[in-house]
Amino acid sequence: MEIFLQLLINGLMLGGTFAIISIGLTLIFGIVRVVNFAHGEFLMIAMYGVYLMNLQFGLHPYVAMLPMFFLMFALGAVMQRYIIQPLLSASDEIQIFATVGVSTALMNAGLMVFGADVYSVDLSSAVVGTGMTSIGSLTINNGQLMTFVVSILLIGALDWFLKYTFLGRAIRATAQHRDAALLMGVDVKKIYIIAFGLGAGCLGLAGGLMAPQYPVFPTVGTFFVLTAFIIVVLGGLGSLHGAFLGALIIGVVDSLAGYYIAPDLKEVVYFSIFIAILIFRPTGLFGAGRGSE
Repeated sequence: MEIFLQLLINGLMLGGTFAIISIGLTLIFGIVRVVNFAHGEFLMIAMYGVYLMNLQFGLHPYVAMLPMFFLMFALGAVMQRYIIQPLLSASDEIQIFATVGVSTALMNAGLMVFGADVYSVDLSSAVVGTGMTSIGSLTINNGQLMTFVVSILLIGALDWFLKYTFLGRAIRATAQHRDAALLMGVDVKKIYIIAFGLGAGCLGLAGGLMAPQYPVFPTVGTFFVLTAFIIVVLGGLGSLHGAFLGALIIGVVDSLAGYYIAPDLKEVVYFSIFIAILIFRPTGLFGAGRGSE
């Protein structure tokens, strides 16, 4: 029983890491209706940015993630304005090819600039985000615990923003029905730029939170973004709360399957869940289908 509880805690903490990545992906899809296949490479850029700020200025990753949020917001806004926006009236396939092209370009740019070497932030003098916390015989990784807490705060902040601010209501109106929002005077193109920027900005936070736990290299985002796609499908494309709960489910499945089945087969388990969701409930556990455009 003790082992099961430890695995459960490990899974929930891992789910917090998955959630912080998935929130931005589902936010972009829920509003802009574009699946961003460059999401993993955006995470890679955020982690490299945090690493460089730590290397050059000695900033702790939790401090560096604040400027990275704004830098990634700007990068997402630029991508939406100059790559996605001209293709909004094009078919879904063309939009997918565009984001895949950006993904490939960014990954190769990372390889050219940094090479294939693996880098880690210097936490030799850091106290926050390192070590373990013990609760009886159970232990929690402090870095994962911080990520879990921030993911909950981020969901709460985004939920409040979307429900109780004028801009948030305009974003929700655009997500529900783009043409109706346009007729009501909402600047839909501006809303899309802001939404894409927010989705990318979430990865700036993710980069700072993950840097104490994971090394950075040009393909670091590939594994995480594949898992994020499973999570947003499981939770329901466009559902923030669904993405969070889906991340916790996949985190627990990852932890339990890695122990009780085999570490190298755990991906098979949640990819099987992914296929089952696509077959039996394509809108996900908490999704309601796509709104009108």
